[in-house]
Amino acid sequence: MIKLDFSHLRGDIFGGVTAAVVALPLALAFGVASGAGPIAGLYGAIIVGFFASLFGGTPTNVSGPTGPMVVVFAGLFASLSGQVDLVFTAVVLAGVLQIVFAVLGFGQYIRLVPYPVVSGFMSGIGAIIIILQIGRLLGGDPPGDTLKALTMIPEMVTQHNWAAISVGATALLVGYLWPSRFSTFMPGPLAALIAGTVVSFIIPGAPVLGDIPTGLPEFHMPVYNQDAMWLVLEAAIILAVLGSIDSLLTSLVADNMTRTQHKSNQELIGQGIGNGIAGLFSAIPGAGATMRTVINIRAGGRTNLSGIIHSVLLLAVVLGLGPLASQIPHAALAGILIKVGVDIIDWNYVRTAHRGPRWDLVLMALVLGLTVFVDLITAVATGVVLAALAFVRQVAQAQLKELQTGMAHRATDPEEFQLLADSDGHVTIFDFGGPLSFGAVADLGHQFRERTRKGTDAIILDFSRVPYLDVSAARAVEDITCDAKHSGKELFFTGLGPEAAKTLSALNADHCLPAGNSYETRLEAVRAAVDKISQNKEEQEEEEEEN
Repeated sequence: MIKLDFSHLRGDIFGGVTAAVVALPLALAFGVASGAGPIAGLYGAIIVGFFASLFGGTPTNVSGPTGPMVVVFAGLFASLSGQVDLVFTAVVLAGVLQIVFAVLGFGQYIRLVPYPVVSGFMSGIGAIIIILQIGRLLGGDPPGDTLKALTMIPEMVTQHNWAAISVGATALLVGYLWPSRFSTFMPGPLAALIAGTVVSFIIPGAPVLGDIPTGLPEFHMPVYNQDAMWLVLEAAIILAVLGSIDSLLTSLVADNMTRTQHKSNQELIGQGIGNGIAGLFSAIPGAGATMRTVINIRAGGRTNLSGIIHSVLLLAVVLGLGPLASQIPHAALAGILIKVGVDIIDWNYVRTAHRGPRWDLVLMALVLGLTVFVDLITAVATGVVLAALAFVRQVAQAQLKELQTGMAHRATDPEEFQLLADSDGHVTIFDFGGPLSFGAVADLGHQFRERTRKGTDAIILDFSRVPYLDVSAARAVEDITCDAKHSGKELFFTGLGPEAAKTLSALNADHCLPAGNSYETRLEAVRAAVDKISQNKEEQEEEEEEN
């Protein structure tokens, strides 16, 4: 349901206007970097910003082209050179996928990507932006491929354009040195754009944007091409996942600043609608933009009206911008983007990573390398899988330690203590100690056999702290109970809850558990075990006397 709140109108107007001023040079720069042209970047900011604000779940989010989205889009644009309809079909499909993510409730899970993975691919994207813009800063026209652009840097250095270097250096220095107290009146990126353009008139010779089409964007219906289907689908998936993560991370930043709580799945619906419509109108995709959102909030924006105002203002500018924007030098936009790339790199973690867990640093570096030299989906997928395996290993080690403690059980109840002492080590209690993961149960059988190999005649399995079992754990329980049965040991168990019992029964993993040896408390099981050992001993003595 669309809802506009006018209770913070003054702050929303200031926030929207300020965000639009910041978005203008960034949208132009991202449009050029994407390969689709500056007008595609501007319409990406307008369309995604408008619809994500109107339908999204984070009132203060200002959406538009971002570094991560542009990197993926530029790669797709380069791969499908000359097939614009297919490129924007991928954008439409990405928007549809984001809506599907929301319907399936994936919003809350996308945020579970481990921090080293997020840090690695964000830093990798920052590195890609820098690599791709160095050539333009030197006055060249680098390719959209990261590796090719990297290998061409020495050649571009030898063929440098001093006018472009002067323009780019000016934009870069102004972007870094612009006083924060002036940002209220003129944001740093806009000041950098103006300064770089002015220098280009003083020192002519730097390549400029040239003619920029004005008016409404061209409409593109989605198309189907069997030969390019997998490339389009892969790009759409990357854009959808990356845009979702980027937007939800920005939403978390907005929550921290406004002390509110965003709606993850609703935010994905807004982003999906925005990107879907952007693809139909030849605009590059976008996501929640952290810098523009922060500026919006600091300027007073509190509701989705601020994001809508930002888009409407940009539209008004675009309709009459062409002649003025055509004189903007490429190097000025490159200087702005290099600062964006540097800001995206997670310097805070890079500076402190060596003091944290070594594995997290390795994972971050691996994801960063894969992002720059392979592709984003491989980087994120590899990072998530490795992080999950590392977590499972840590949990398994903790559970095995608990299991070993349980096998070396020390009684706390006086009667239980005395009964175990009287059994002289012939009764062993095996306390599982908590939920069992598949990582821990792999070593369960070996630990069990080692503990019960010598002197044990009766085994008590205590399931009191095991609320549920997965298939791996159930099979491990089946193995240890059948081992005990086949080795002639008496088996008793206690505390088996309904969920765990249901799983064992459903998998027929309880066939070696003696049904008559189940007890509600461990003390009762210990009594039964001691009595059973005594009874077996008496029967054995009687047999020996008869013989």
